[in-house]
Amino acid sequence: MTTLDVLPLGSSARVTAVGGEPGVRRRLLEMGLVPGTTITALRRAPLGDPLELSVRGYLLSLRIEQAKLVSVE
Repeated sequence: MTTLDVLPLGSSARVTAVGGEPGVRRRLLEMGLVPGTTITALRRAPLGDPLELSVRGYLLSLRIEQAKLVSVE
């Protein structure tokens, strides 16, 4: 088990848990990062932040700080 910020580009993983403060956690869940969801890491910006993901058929960009709150396997 690892966190989303270290997921290699091009690989997929399943969300196992979402942490963080209640407001941040709720927002991540609203964006589709709920336990059991499969996500794919697509790209990183030139300086490494943000990270672009494919989630439930749409593209999502997350800051590394937020990606560290999402546990995947």
